[in-house]
Amino acid sequence: MRVQVFRHSPSDGLGLIQDALDAHGVVCEYADLYRRPESDVSIQKPDALIVMGGSMSANDDVWFIRHEIDCVQSALRLGKPVLGVCLGAQLIAKAVGERVFPNASKEIGWAPVQFTESAEDDPLFHGFRYEHIFHWHGETFDLPQGAHLLASSAACRYQAFRLGDRVYGLQFHLEVTPEMIQQWCREDEACGVAREVSVPVDPYAHSARSMEIARTVFARWCALTAQQIGGSP
Repeated sequence: MRVQVFRHSPSDGLGLIQDALDAHGVVCEYADLYRRPESDVSIQKPDALIVMGGSMSANDDVWFIRHEIDCVQSALRLGKPVLGVCLGAQLIAKAVGERVFPNASKEIGWAPVQFTESAEDDPLFHGFRYEHIFHWHGETFDLPQGAHLLASSAACRYQAFRLGDRVYGLQFHLEVTPEMIQQWCREDEACGVAREVSVPVDPYAHSARSMEIARTVFARWCALTAQQIGGSP
C-alpha cells in the first residue's frame, strides 16, 4: 500500500501515524508543496491520502493550499481513502464546499474529548468515550453534509468526523509525541509577541494514554484502508 502525505512544515510530520504505517508495511511519500510548488503530484498513483496540520489557514490564497484542495477533491472523486489532521481536516471540509472560519477561542494544549454515539460503531474509534487529547488550532469548520460527527470538545464541537466510509477528519492532534509538542512550543516561543501559548504546556501530561489511543486508531486506519483498496494490512 502506498500513501501520499501532504505536510506543511518539517515539524508537522506524521508522528505516531508513521509508526502504524511502518508496522503495516505501508510506503509513504511526502509532497511538501509548501517548499516545492513545482512538484508534480499525481493523485492517481497513491492508494490513499494523508493531509497533516500546519500554521496556515485553509482560506489562504496561496498556490500550494489551492493545489492541495484540488488534490483532496480528486481523491474524493476517485474514492480513495483520505485522512486529514487539524489543517488537513479543515482542507477536507473546504474541498467539499464547507466554511472554514475562526473558532470561538484558540484551543492549545491537552483537553478532554467526548466521543459521540456515532463513534460507538465506527471502525476507528469504537471503544472510546472520554479522553484527553492534544490540541493546537484557532480555526474550525462546518461539518460536511452527510458526515458523522465522532467527537467534540468543550471549546470546539467538530473534533472528528467520518464522511462516507473512507474519509476521516481529525481536528485534534492524536499523532503527536512529547518531542513534537516540545518543538511546537519552541517554535511558538520564537515568534515573540505573536505567541499562541499563554500558559506552559506539559508535553507529557497525558502522553502515555494518548499514545495508546493513537496506536489503536492508526493501526485500525491502516487495516481498514488496506481492506478498502483490496490489499492486505
